[in-house]
Amino acid sequence: MGKFYRSFVVVLAGMAMVLLSFTAAAAEKGTADEAMAMVKKAAEYLKKNGKDKAYAEFNNPKGQFIDRDLYIFAFSANGDGIETANGANPKLVGKNVLELRDADGRYMIKDILAIGMSKAGKGWVDYKWPNPSTGKLDGKRTYVERVDDVIIGCGVYK
Repeated sequence: MGKFYRSFVVVLAGMAMVLLSFTAAAAEKGTADEAMAMVKKAAEYLKKNGKDKAYAEFNNPKGQFIDRDLYIFAFSANGDGIETANGANPKLVGKNVLELRDADGRYMIKDILAIGMSKAGKGWVDYKWPNPSTGKLDGKRTYVERVDDVIIGCGVYK
Protein backbone atom coordinates (compact mmCIF):
# COMPACT_ATOMS: atom_id res chain seq x y z
CA MET A 1 0.00 0.00 0.00
CA GLY A 2 2.91 2.38 0.74
CA LYS A 3 4.35 2.11 -2.81
CA PHE A 4 0.92 2.71 -4.32
CA TYR A 5 0.40 5.80 -2.15
CA ARG A 6 3.83 7.23 -3.08
CA SER A 7 3.23 6.56 -6.77
CA PHE A 8 -0.17 8.20 -6.54
CA VAL A 9 1.33 11.30 -4.87
CA VAL A 10 4.07 11.51 -7.54
CA VAL A 11 1.48 11.28 -10.34
CA LEU A 12 -0.67 13.96 -8.69
CA ALA A 13 2.34 16.25 -8.25
CA GLY A 14 3.29 15.77 -11.90
CA MET A 15 -0.23 16.57 -13.04
CA ALA A 16 -0.27 19.70 -10.87
CA MET A 17 3.01 20.89 -12.41
CA VAL A 18 1.67 20.36 -15.93
CA LEU A 19 -1.52 22.28 -15.13
CA LEU A 20 0.47 25.11 -13.58
CA SER A 21 2.70 25.35 -16.66
CA PHE A 22 -0.40 25.61 -18.91
CA THR A 23 -1.81 28.33 -16.66
CA ALA A 24 1.49 30.25 -16.73
CA ALA A 25 1.71 29.97 -20.52
CA ALA A 26 -1.86 31.22 -20.90
CA ALA A 27 -1.13 34.18 -18.62
CA GLU A 28 1.78 35.20 -20.91
CA LYS A 29 -0.57 35.61 -23.88
CA GLY A 30 -2.90 38.53 -24.38
CA THR A 31 -6.63 38.01 -24.89
CA ALA A 32 -8.95 39.33 -27.59
CA ASP A 33 -10.54 41.67 -25.03
CA GLU A 34 -7.12 43.00 -24.04
CA ALA A 35 -6.18 43.56 -27.69
CA MET A 36 -9.39 45.52 -28.29
CA ALA A 37 -8.82 47.52 -25.10
CA MET A 38 -5.26 48.34 -26.19
CA VAL A 39 -6.53 49.61 -29.56
CA LYS A 40 -9.10 51.79 -27.75
CA LYS A 41 -6.37 53.12 -25.43
CA ALA A 42 -4.09 53.81 -28.43
CA ALA A 43 -6.96 55.61 -30.21
CA GLU A 44 -7.44 57.91 -27.22
CA TYR A 45 -3.71 58.54 -27.01
CA LEU A 46 -3.62 59.42 -30.72
CA LYS A 47 -6.57 61.81 -30.41
CA LYS A 48 -5.05 63.53 -27.38
CA ASN A 49 -1.40 63.73 -28.50
CA GLY A 50 -1.36 63.73 -32.32
CA LYS A 51 0.29 61.39 -34.79
CA ASP A 52 3.97 62.15 -34.18
CA LYS A 53 3.85 61.60 -30.43
CA ALA A 54 1.48 58.63 -30.78
CA TYR A 55 3.65 56.87 -33.39
CA ALA A 56 6.73 57.40 -31.21
CA GLU A 57 4.94 55.85 -28.23
CA PHE A 58 3.48 52.96 -30.30
CA ASN A 59 7.03 52.18 -31.51
CA ASN A 60 8.61 52.47 -28.05
CA PRO A 61 9.73 48.95 -27.01
CA LYS A 62 9.38 49.91 -23.33
CA GLY A 63 6.23 51.98 -23.84
CA GLN A 64 2.67 51.60 -22.68
CA PHE A 65 1.50 49.95 -25.93
CA ILE A 66 3.51 46.74 -25.60
CA ASP A 67 2.29 44.10 -23.16
CA ARG A 68 3.50 40.49 -23.36
CA ASP A 69 2.68 39.44 -26.97
CA LEU A 70 0.35 42.42 -27.54
CA TYR A 71 1.58 45.46 -29.43
CA ILE A 72 0.11 48.28 -31.50
CA PHE A 73 0.71 48.78 -35.20
CA ALA A 74 -0.65 51.54 -37.43
CA PHE A 75 -1.22 52.54 -41.06
CA SER A 76 -2.53 55.63 -42.78
CA ALA A 77 -6.14 55.12 -43.86
CA ASN A 78 -5.26 55.93 -47.48
CA GLY A 79 -4.64 52.31 -48.51
CA ASP A 80 -0.97 52.81 -49.45
CA GLY A 81 0.22 49.99 -47.16
CA ILE A 82 3.04 51.97 -45.55
CA GLU A 83 3.32 50.98 -41.91
CA THR A 84 3.53 54.03 -39.66
CA ALA A 85 4.05 52.18 -36.37
CA ASN A 86 4.89 48.67 -35.19
CA GLY A 87 5.70 48.01 -31.54
CA ALA A 88 7.10 44.53 -32.19
CA ASN A 89 9.13 45.18 -35.34
CA PRO A 90 10.35 48.75 -35.87
CA LYS A 91 12.10 47.64 -39.09
CA LEU A 92 8.65 47.60 -40.75
CA VAL A 93 7.97 51.28 -39.98
CA GLY A 94 8.07 53.33 -43.17
CA LYS A 95 7.95 50.23 -45.36
CA ASN A 96 5.24 49.42 -47.86
CA VAL A 97 3.91 46.04 -46.72
CA LEU A 98 0.72 46.05 -48.80
CA GLU A 99 1.72 42.94 -50.77
CA LEU A 100 2.83 41.02 -47.68
CA ARG A 101 1.27 37.55 -47.46
CA ASP A 102 0.90 35.17 -44.56
CA ALA A 103 1.92 31.49 -44.66
CA ASP A 104 -1.33 30.61 -46.45
CA GLY A 105 -0.81 33.26 -49.15
CA ARG A 106 -3.40 35.63 -47.70
CA TYR A 107 -2.84 39.38 -48.22
CA MET A 108 -3.45 40.23 -44.59
CA ILE A 109 -2.42 43.90 -44.86
CA LYS A 110 -4.96 44.41 -47.64
CA ASP A 111 -7.56 42.77 -45.37
CA ILE A 112 -6.56 44.96 -42.42
CA LEU A 113 -6.77 48.12 -44.53
CA ALA A 114 -10.09 47.07 -46.09
CA ILE A 115 -11.66 46.68 -42.65
CA GLY A 116 -10.13 49.90 -41.38
CA MET A 117 -11.32 51.85 -44.44
CA SER A 118 -14.79 50.26 -44.47
CA LYS A 119 -17.92 52.17 -43.45
CA ALA A 120 -17.84 50.54 -39.99
CA GLY A 121 -14.11 51.31 -39.70
CA LYS A 122 -13.44 48.42 -37.34
CA GLY A 123 -13.40 44.65 -37.12
CA TRP A 124 -11.31 41.48 -36.88
CA VAL A 125 -8.85 39.87 -39.34
CA ASP A 126 -7.45 36.31 -39.06
CA TYR A 127 -4.07 35.28 -40.51
CA LYS A 128 -0.79 33.56 -39.62
CA TRP A 129 2.14 35.61 -38.31
CA PRO A 130 5.45 35.06 -36.47
CA ASN A 131 4.92 35.34 -32.72
CA PRO A 132 7.61 37.65 -31.27
CA SER A 133 7.34 35.88 -27.89
CA THR A 134 7.99 32.38 -29.23
CA GLY A 135 9.54 32.89 -32.67
CA LYS A 136 7.00 30.41 -34.07
CA LEU A 137 4.44 30.92 -36.82
CA ASP A 138 1.03 31.10 -35.12
CA GLY A 139 -2.53 31.88 -36.01
CA LYS A 140 -3.33 35.47 -35.16
CA ARG A 141 -6.58 37.39 -34.75
CA THR A 142 -6.23 41.16 -35.03
CA TYR A 143 -8.66 43.89 -34.04
CA VAL A 144 -8.48 46.95 -36.30
CA GLU A 145 -10.07 50.36 -35.79
CA ARG A 146 -9.91 53.58 -37.81
CA VAL A 147 -9.32 56.82 -35.94
CA ASP A 148 -9.73 59.74 -38.35
CA ASP A 149 -7.11 58.98 -41.06
CA VAL A 150 -5.17 56.34 -39.07
CA ILE A 151 -5.82 52.60 -38.80
CA ILE A 152 -4.69 51.09 -35.49
CA GLY A 153 -4.45 47.38 -34.82
CA CYS A 154 -3.51 44.87 -32.15
CA GLY A 155 -3.74 41.10 -32.39
CA VAL A 156 -3.72 37.99 -30.27
CA TYR A 157 -1.91 34.80 -31.02
CA LYS A 158 -4.05 31.67 -30.93
